Amino acid sequence: MHISTLSECDLRAFIAMTYDPRQYLFDPALLKNLDWGSVKGYLSPPITNEGPGESWLVVRPLQIEDFDKGYLQILTQLTAVGNVSRSDFERQYWRMQQSGGYYITVIEDTRNRKIIGAATLVTEFKFIHNCALRARLEDVVVNNTYRGKQLGKLIVLTVSLLSKKLGCYKMSLDCRDPLIPFYKSIGYKLEPGNANSMIVRFEETPRIENPS
Repeated sequence: MHISTLSECDLRAFIAMTYDPRQYLFDPALLKNLDWGSVKGYLSPPITNEGPGESWLVVRPLQIEDFDKGYLQILTQLTAVGNVSRSDFERQYWRMQQSGGYYITVIEDTRNRKIIGAATLVTEFKFIHNCALRARLEDVVVNNTYRGKQLGKLIVLTVSLLSKKLGCYKMSLDCRDPLIPFYKSIGYKLEPGNANSMIVRFEETPRIENPS
């Protein structure tokens, strides 16, 4: 059984049986069996979110406990975060989970229980393309002390393949000039007439109704 073939009613029942929303921002089952075969040429040696190359690395959805594992600290390597308290973090976490469409995915070093990489997939419903689902990639960051393990490619491809699994017709991002070659190396293309906006388009896939 593939979850993309389930009816909305059956999917809700499936999630209720397999997913405790108190543990993860979204159902970790969505990260299982991603289509890594479609991007096998982008990683050498090949790695996946389920086999990230080191036994002590785990790729998973964000957890509320990641406040204590340095999630906000790693975001400071990307941009200003501000003075976010635990209650601020928890409130925003529950807002994201309740609204749906937020798929923050992290890489944890289980040896020291620290978050060392993250990326955010945000989806939006559209009327165009037959009421399609569109994805955006945001807040991509990997701790710079973990270079050489392809973790940047791993986290971006993980959420890109997740968006494909969810049935998104395309995924877009905005990036600075120095990062354009990196995203080109994993299949993204510059969008004509839109400077520094890059996209990857997917073949039409069945969309999961109301994914968690």
